[in-house]
Amino acid sequence: MPQYQNLFTTVQVTGPVSDGIPLGRANDPRLGKPFLFHLAGRLGNAQIGPVYLGSLGVASLILGILSFNIIGMNMLASVNFDPVQFIRQLFWLALEPPAPQYGLHMPPLNQGGWWLMAGFFLTLSILLWWARTYRRARELGMGTHVPWAFVGAIWLFLVLGLFRPVLMGCWCEAVPFGIFPHLDWTAAFSLRYGNLFYNPFHALSIVFLYGSVLLFAMHGATILAVSRYGGEREIEQIVDRGTASERAALFWRWTMGFNATMESIHRWAWWFAVLCPLVGGIGILLTGTVVDNWYLWAVKHGVAPPYPNVFPNVVDPAILNGGKP
Repeated sequence: MPQYQNLFTTVQVTGPVSDGIPLGRANDPRLGKPFLFHLAGRLGNAQIGPVYLGSLGVASLILGILSFNIIGMNMLASVNFDPVQFIRQLFWLALEPPAPQYGLHMPPLNQGGWWLMAGFFLTLSILLWWARTYRRARELGMGTHVPWAFVGAIWLFLVLGLFRPVLMGCWCEAVPFGIFPHLDWTAAFSLRYGNLFYNPFHALSIVFLYGSVLLFAMHGATILAVSRYGGEREIEQIVDRGTASERAALFWRWTMGFNATMESIHRWAWWFAVLCPLVGGIGILLTGTVVDNWYLWAVKHGVAPPYPNVFPNVVDPAILNGGKP
């Protein structure tokens, strides 16, 4: 039986470099001369370049770097511009949103104004990069599945930093920039609103998170397992009976009763991955705006049991003797 060459074989297939398909008239030229890099070929495609950014890509990178510098310089200033302490405390440093007294107004720069500026530039950068992915997909004649999947992540980002703070009437409700500080914010957010685990949309987002991880692992492992039959050549395998594709489908049908095809498994994985931030964002948006305490909501709707009445009822001293001292 013929054996295909793949990542795990000792032979690396190389050939003439390619500039790719021609671009339309409204596009900027690709930059750089393409070349082959052997180590890159051991992980995937050996060709490096040419690079295409275009006007949208350049603008997105400029705004993203500007936002990154604002965050970094504020963190550096918080340790008195000491590079040693900056590196040592990097995981704990933060750029915090404005204090509650400023509401949705523009505060002084050193009291949350820098956070607003960094968030503004970062949001523009992300939106421009989305426009770039959409335009690139169209120019290449592809479907727009990638940019619309990207929208799921952008939705959650905007809920955390824009939509919910606006609905709550205060920038202070937003997430700080920082590694551990944003994790601390998540823990405090859950405690403040009665345990986020009782939020049904949060539960759904975890289902889709674990589900997409499982589907991705199942698909990746299956294709690697049949790569000796050319399983990574999925388009050819769809119509090539008796080799990789059919073996992979039969394996899951026989072991788990899961009847998947080369097309359907990607559709399942796409939807699971997109629904994770989508329903998670809905759950965050409802927190504090519609539901103040998710535990009490769960008790009311029969999702969680109430705390047992262990101690006797305590009488409020204010109502004794008619409220008189």
